[in-house]
Amino acid sequence: MDTAAHNKIVSFIWSIADDCLRDVYVRGKYRDVILPMIVLRRLDCLLEGTKAEVLEEVKFQQDAGFTELTPSGLCDASGYVFYNTSPFTLTKIVSTSSNNRQQLEANFKLYLDGFSDNVKEIIKKFDLRRHISNMASKNVLLEILEKFTDQAINLSPIDSQDSDGRKQSGLSNLGMGYVFEELIRKFNEENNEEAGEHFTPREVIHLMTHLIFDPIQGQLPPTMLVYDPACGSGGMLTEAQNYLEDPDGPFKVGNQSIYLYGKEINDETY
Repeated sequence: MDTAAHNKIVSFIWSIADDCLRDVYVRGKYRDVILPMIVLRRLDCLLEGTKAEVLEEVKFQQDAGFTELTPSGLCDASGYVFYNTSPFTLTKIVSTSSNNRQQLEANFKLYLDGFSDNVKEIIKKFDLRRHISNMASKNVLLEILEKFTDQAINLSPIDSQDSDGRKQSGLSNLGMGYVFEELIRKFNEENNEEAGEHFTPREVIHLMTHLIFDPIQGQLPPTMLVYDPACGSGGMLTEAQNYLEDPDGPFKVGNQSIYLYGKEINDETY
């Protein structure tokens, strides 16, 4: 993703905090809402394309008499290792709940209940449900959702168009990491915290990948396990995989399998 597109998304999201959360949260707490909403909208965008297939799989399992929904079939339907079985997307919540605050909150929580367990764990780490109730009580929840579903911002990996027909480039996983980390940096500056405590500059990551992998060119095992015990938002892991799989790079990864593993103690970046 080019720098201009990256800065545009960061600036748009940064403006949401000032426009919607002033007088509801102190500035130091804006991140408690903005960061989980970025993650939630990203997941929402990823799942939009296969929403119909997931709901069809839900109906199939229910009609077949399953007492509990089977995650493997739902993951196959979604195309990811996570899914959402609720009838809602964030855009649909906005369009169907705008006239009733209680209904808006109820629909949003039903949407969260529809996620697979691995996403529910992320939601719990962010303490998002408590913030939803607070925003609903202060009448800013709808405004927040409208901002994050605005066509002027594209958190999907697929190109889109805004309301004026201008192209909005898709956001890759790496680009998503840049956006997330840059917002953490800006929030840290607001709170007089050290940005380096939360992420490692990409230049340092590039150097580390060279130091780790260059000595073993031509000696790659059939299965590679890449582990980061303090992974933050996963930048080192994804950069390691990208370096190994780069078609123009020194490694000729063919039938090898690459598995990424990470641990993170900080709930915000978990």
